Amino acid sequence: MRTPSFSINPVGKENGIVFAGIPLGHEFSSFLLAMLQISGRAPKISESLSLKIKKITQTLHFDSYVSLTCHNCPDVVQALNILAVLNPNITHTMIEGGMFQKEIDDKKIMAVPTVFLNGEEFSSGRMTIEQIVEKITGPLIEEELFEKEPYDVLVTGGGPAASSAAIYAARKGIRTGLVADSFGGQIVETLGIENMIGNPYKEGPKLMQQVESHVRSYPINIMMNQQAVSLNKEQHFINIGLANGISLKAKTAIIATGAHWRSINVPGEKEFKNKGIAYCPHCDGPLFKGKEIAVIGGGNSGVEAAIDLAGLAKHVYVLEFLPELKADQVLQDKLVSLANVTVIKNAATKEISGSNQVESLSYIDQHTKELHTLAVSGVFILVGLLPNTDWLDGTIEMNPRNEIVTEKNGATNIPGVFAAGDCTDSPYKQIIVSMGSGATAALGAFDYLMRT
Repeated sequence: MRTPSFSINPVGKENGIVFAGIPLGHEFSSFLLAMLQISGRAPKISESLSLKIKKITQTLHFDSYVSLTCHNCPDVVQALNILAVLNPNITHTMIEGGMFQKEIDDKKIMAVPTVFLNGEEFSSGRMTIEQIVEKITGPLIEEELFEKEPYDVLVTGGGPAASSAAIYAARKGIRTGLVADSFGGQIVETLGIENMIGNPYKEGPKLMQQVESHVRSYPINIMMNQQAVSLNKEQHFINIGLANGISLKAKTAIIATGAHWRSINVPGEKEFKNKGIAYCPHCDGPLFKGKEIAVIGGGNSGVEAAIDLAGLAKHVYVLEFLPELKADQVLQDKLVSLANVTVIKNAATKEISGSNQVESLSYIDQHTKELHTLAVSGVFILVGLLPNTDWLDGTIEMNPRNEIVTEKNGATNIPGVFAAGDCTDSPYKQIIVSMGSGATAALGAFDYLMRT
């Protein structure tokens, strides 16, 4: 029995929701939602998904390990709570890692959220409820969404650019579809946003929740948990092929698939992912409290991460490949003021080593050519983004960085195909810029429809 812990159940019934630890911080909303749903408030999911959950016959017990500063953890906790509310065969315990450090260490958990199902590791990282259910039951296909007539505009992506494009298109009164793996994009990895005009401070996950709610307020056919794998144009329609084998037709398409964290491609990076290799300081930082860690990357993301982690870790090493840091000067000034941070420039990371988890990092000083080794328990890699455009290779014009080349109105070299956001050659990868480019692409697509 974990102490402290408590369960939330309706009178005379056991629904299997347990909170081990105190659900404050980002998990306070999970606690409140659990109270409401246990009291009879229906979860905000589709009827078909609710039915799919209720039909699960296996006995499933989930343990989710979280930290209270993790802004991705509530998505998983709340999804598992919904499963437990809707199906008596399913139970869920949320475990706050800070209060059960020995359990975290024994299970060698070095990233959150980490979920165990019936004692075996089930997942690590952010997942939607659709993805969790699909992993249990198999592919989810809401056929009515895919049997629609060709869309006037079909948006691919779930981040700020895609959401903006879908809203602007729907407001024009044209048939709009949006297909994505999930809502969010890189924005959900950003805890503090201080450059949204008119809003001095906003947390990324909360902003994206509001954006998703805004999108859903319009008559947009939303197809989640789907991955686009191909694009081609034949006659008057654009075909978007999905990983599930279904092909969607549209008169115009807007590609807004965003970007993902760049890998450094050194030995140990893949082997120790979620075993000391991390990309989200807000989520995984508390797991390295009192330990020595390294941050690779001297841009804004890397320096912000180092500043954040310095409040938890025993010591933070910041490794930058170039002779100088690239972060804004105000961030650099803050970084050098911290006593437990060491900045190492001209550092080319060669290997991340360990047995079952990260134990050291080796780098070459590019000036002296000497090899150095740092004894660290964690490595946070923040070296920029790569566009999510691999699925378009050979079908659309891209620059040498694999970014989609666009005109001022978002048009690409394929008539009727537009692009927006971080997957394009826009020089500035900012949330507000992505939202603007999504709106531009939607207006460009509408203008194209009027003229063809």
